[in-house]
Amino acid sequence: MFNDLLICPTMKTLNVRDLGAIVAFAALTIALGAVTIPVGFTGVPIVLQNMGVILTAMILGCLRGGLSISLFVGVGLVGVPNLAGWSPTISAISGPSIGYIVGYIFAAFIVGAISQAILGRRNRTAQPGQSWSSIVGLALAGVIGMAVMYLFGSVGLMFRLGLDFPGALVSNTPFILPDLIKCVAAAVITFGVFRAVPHLVPAANLRSRN
Repeated sequence: MFNDLLICPTMKTLNVRDLGAIVAFAALTIALGAVTIPVGFTGVPIVLQNMGVILTAMILGCLRGGLSISLFVGVGLVGVPNLAGWSPTISAISGPSIGYIVGYIFAAFIVGAISQAILGRRNRTAQPGQSWSSIVGLALAGVIGMAVMYLFGSVGLMFRLGLDFPGALVSNTPFILPDLIKCVAAAVITFGVFRAVPHLVPAANLRSRN
């Protein structure tokens, strides 16, 4: 399993199909910004974009997933309305959500790496993405990714709202149940995609190049 964490394309091995996937999933994550539900006192809404981050990482793997979310965040720095509510990243820099947005990038690389490891292990024992137990593993990877977002988001709240760290962490409570549901949904979608098109499994796909 550890070896699969190390199987990741380099910038030199990315091909046109990879670049297309990176752009497509960045666009998908932007599109999910149409859904936003205000909650709590922090000014940070419930969104579907964090599910887009998790889904992108699960399907594309560590580097491609991480680059896709980096692109998603990056286009907002030049004014593209990419975030929930159609505001650009640059306008969120001074707001309470900035920590979560930075956390998106780190979470994408981490979830992508874990997902590759899980799917790579399944690939050695069965058809890639075919085992239903993969859903559990992918969902847990998503939970880890959400925890990373909460960590970065809490640090952002400390600086932007003057909260202490425990208080900032507690402010994430309203998001926990919806985010758990998103992790399971992303895992089920990923399982369905890989069951329909097994060669898309990141670990298996990357081995075929090397």
